[in-house]
Amino acid sequence: MFLAGWALLTTLPLLWAVLSSFKSDTEILTDPWSLPSRLRWENWERAWNEAHIGRYFLNSAIVVTGALTLTMLFGAMAAYVLARYRFRGRRIVYFAFVGGMMFPVFLALVPLFFVVRNLGMLGTLPGLTLVYAAYSLPFTVFFLTAFFRTLPTSVAEAAMVDGCGHFGLFFRVMLPMARPGLVSVGIFNFLFQWNQYVLPIVLMQGEGAEKKWVLAQGLTALAVNEGYRGDFSGLFAGMTIAMLPVIAGYLLFHRQVQSGLAAGQLR
Repeated sequence: MFLAGWALLTTLPLLWAVLSSFKSDTEILTDPWSLPSRLRWENWERAWNEAHIGRYFLNSAIVVTGALTLTMLFGAMAAYVLARYRFRGRRIVYFAFVGGMMFPVFLALVPLFFVVRNLGMLGTLPGLTLVYAAYSLPFTVFFLTAFFRTLPTSVAEAAMVDGCGHFGLFFRVMLPMARPGLVSVGIFNFLFQWNQYVLPIVLMQGEGAEKKWVLAQGLTALAVNEGYRGDFSGLFAGMTIAMLPVIAGYLLFHRQVQSGLAAGQLR
């Protein structure tokens, strides 16, 4: 009963937002809980083109794709080494990553701004991509280190006996075995990076930076502009467009997320 109530509590607002994106402004204001009289795709077109949601969506896709690739590649490599190899200073490196999870992003905004500016990457998509990847690495390493420890050692030993090198062992044997954990932490990193707002606000500044805004910034501007104009249907359409990748990602990979969380428990 509790889970059913929780499911309704989380699902109904999403459905209401999606349905409202197909209504007219009059229907939203006079009868907000009714079904739309017809599917008004022009609301989506207006949000995509006139409100530049399409441009912001593409910028977010570029940044998140690059950041997620860097995070998963380097995070998996670091976690594998920390979990499967013994060397001096291993625990210090591991706890340094764990400590990074407890460091609030707000404390680093000012020095981070100057570092990115001095590198000449302020107001650029590559600069934002590197910052996203850096802030996602601590959680990725922490999660995957516990997961790699659960993988059977016998398989790695058999691969080494067959002549597999360290790089081949990682990319050809251990990485495919860690797929459930990779999918799980990838979904969490995707949600963090796709919904990030504070970092773009600070780092996407300068001449012409508005054209490089990501979706969170674009939605904020849309909420302010459309709210004053009374274009609530366009606002709901923009919100729905922003939600679609997150919902689609979970629907496609929810089984892998559940299995990864179960298999990667700390023992």
